[in-house]
Amino acid sequence: MMARLRSPEKRSAILQATAQEIAEGGLGAPIAKIAQRAGLAEGTLFTYFVNKDELLNELYLELKNEVYDRINADFPHKGSLQRRAWHIWAGYLDWAIAFPAKRKASMQLHISDVITSETRSRTATKRGAVDATLQELEKGAALRGLPAGFAAATMAAMQEAAMDFIAKAPKQREELIKRTFKVLWKALG
Repeated sequence: MMARLRSPEKRSAILQATAQEIAEGGLGAPIAKIAQRAGLAEGTLFTYFVNKDELLNELYLELKNEVYDRINADFPHKGSLQRRAWHIWAGYLDWAIAFPAKRKASMQLHISDVITSETRSRTATKRGAVDATLQELEKGAALRGLPAGFAAATMAAMQEAAMDFIAKAPKQREELIKRTFKVLWKALG
């Protein structure tokens, strides 16, 4: 008997459904609900992913790659530190605002013990320009002597605050993105 070919469309539907279910109900989202949302039989899901842990790790990779692909597009490698930080800031916010369920799922997966160190390390090649920019920010006077990763944590926290206010005033989106970056830059620059 020949093995059935796995459809990229079905795999994508499973990942999309998983992100939506996690966003709505957390990491405990049942496989049956994920399969139903994807329009598949539960058993079909397991032809694409051995178990739920593998599914969650693959979703984590998919979401991180999507964000980094967006940020890496037209990255101003030769731009000033401020220009590069702005590119990261605006690129992430644009993605997070456009895909709120994916953002919510990504945040939950990011802090989950289910995501393996191997999976986390698989995003390293796409993080290069982002990591280099954040490390350069940490060398500035404002962050000197603070633990590594403080610039990234500060940026992430301020992006969350910006998104909260943008959700309340969507017509001011562009202005809020720019003004909140100015606050970040004053704090870190």
